[in-house]
Amino acid sequence: MDLKEIRKIVELMNEHELSYFHLEEEGVNLKLKKGQDIVQIAQSAMPAAAPAPAAPAAAAPTPAGEAAAPAADGNEITAPMVGTFYSAPSPDSPAFVSVGDTISVGQTLCIIEAMKVMNEIKSETSGTVTAIIAQDGEPVQFGDGLFRVQ
Repeated sequence: MDLKEIRKIVELMNEHELSYFHLEEEGVNLKLKKGQDIVQIAQSAMPAAAPAPAAPAAAAPTPAGEAAAPAADGNEITAPMVGTFYSAPSPDSPAFVSVGDTISVGQTLCIIEAMKVMNEIKSETSGTVTAIIAQDGEPVQFGDGLFRVQ
């Protein structure tokens, strides 16, 4: 994937008013998202695409640290639906999980509010939470990273 292809994808997203685009093919995992975190890119095992991270940075103001975050080690727990991410059952309650916590299958990790319904998101894996990717009270889309577990 080269710079021209990424720019064309960004143009098509703007033209069709898309807020999320995900492409995965032979060593390239490209996620483009408009909104709070405008562009995210993760690349693996494809040295020819090394210039690709520069293209979205030119298209949108995203700190370099955010673009590199999806490339971290571990399994990513993603949003199963569109809605608003909440890390705790109420604003004055402690978070369901924190970085460093050990989680097990079936444990409640967070809540995603969709259409005024609070949906508990349960873990489908066990391990240690190494990162909380989503921001409390911010919208998430299907497939957005919520947690990183190792």
